[in-house]
Amino acid sequence: MIKTLVILILLFNGTLLKETLNFQIEVSVHDCLEYGNMQREAMATHSWDDPRGSGWYLNDGRGTIQGFICN
Repeated sequence: MIKTLVILILLFNGTLLKETLNFQIEVSVHDCLEYGNMQREAMATHSWDDPRGSGWYLNDGRGTIQGFICN
């Protein structure tokens, strides 16, 4: 069972952040992955057309989401 979701964020200055979200109860891998997708879609917008490349760009303009880990 999964206890944590770690979102990997790469800032445009090169800093890698690991934002950790702790679940109140243990969840399944499937539920964690779904929650990770919901968080990514809430925090970022995907672009194919950005001149910097395709990816999930943070809505606040700080960088990109590189992925997430269910732990």
